[in-house]
Amino acid sequence: MGDVTFEGVPQDVFTILGHHTDMLLALGRGDAINAMHAPEYHQSLYRKFLARLDGVSVDWEGLYSSWPPTKEKLYELDSDVHVADPAKVATAEGWDDGDIEEIEEGVGPWFGNTLSGTNKTPPEGWADSYEYYTLWEIFGKVAQVFQEGARYEALASVRESMRETIEAGLPPESERPDAALVLFSSSDAKAWGYKLNHPGYYAAHTRPMGVTDALADAVGEGYGDDGRNVTLDYETLLEADPDVLLVLGPMAQYHDLAEIRTKLADDEVASEITAVEEGNVYAQGARRQGPILNLFQLEMTAKQLYPDAFGEWPGYVDGEPYPEIAEAERLFDRQKVADVITGEF
Repeated sequence: MGDVTFEGVPQDVFTILGHHTDMLLALGRGDAINAMHAPEYHQSLYRKFLARLDGVSVDWEGLYSSWPPTKEKLYELDSDVHVADPAKVATAEGWDDGDIEEIEEGVGPWFGNTLSGTNKTPPEGWADSYEYYTLWEIFGKVAQVFQEGARYEALASVRESMRETIEAGLPPESERPDAALVLFSSSDAKAWGYKLNHPGYYAAHTRPMGVTDALADAVGEGYGDDGRNVTLDYETLLEADPDVLLVLGPMAQYHDLAEIRTKLADDEVASEITAVEEGNVYAQGARRQGPILNLFQLEMTAKQLYPDAFGEWPGYVDGEPYPEIAEAERLFDRQKVADVITGEF
């Protein structure tokens, strides 16, 4: 998007995807957000985690659900900045590069990066100028827009400390489990699998764990190419036979972990999967994560995969917040993170 300048710190902020929304919240700008994709979903998900951060809450009820956006609505919102990826918006029906430029010049600049989720190939016309960044690199650039370098540095130090703890505590490769990251259909036995070690911020909480992706051999060539998921059935999951099954969805309002476990245990094929037999089926939050979700998901994934090294995962109860963990067993300082977000640091 080239050089972007502002007359002042943006006050009204348009977002689409959750990683950018998370970044705004982390910078103390949760109330500045005037739009996001699926606000009810994100509110349900984030309230589960924010329950463990004193003084941090969200109220995104009734916000404009912004994917796909319309030009008319963007004019109406009159945002100071669109924290969204113009290369992604250009793929929406009814949009082209001229529309992107019209909004940039007539309303407010674009400032976001989405395709770095999986380092996805940019759409035609963007390939020569598109750059990929890590989650925390994107967060650092967004923090610059809002002149919140100190908040960024404080949260980045929490993440770096936890990363070092996890790296130092990983067992030898020969002692690590095989794992799979999946989303189950709520209507049939179908599921979708996602790469654990793929480049990009979608795997920012699983890639540091150094586990073998059980689906890689079972699915074979083409699995996860360009960030795409792969459709699975129970037979393919059994062929992969992960030691640990990480399940997306239960921490929002659309899936029930207890029901998923029961379905797997009652199915003639799925019940033979090692993770199901041994009770290692765990809830995950979301792949499209910003810094707040990333901190919690690094902690929960480390405990789910390596309880002997990082303490046992207490388990997630459907509909309840992120589980309470004894202070001595936590992998990051909740109060420090809360203080940064609320401005008390």
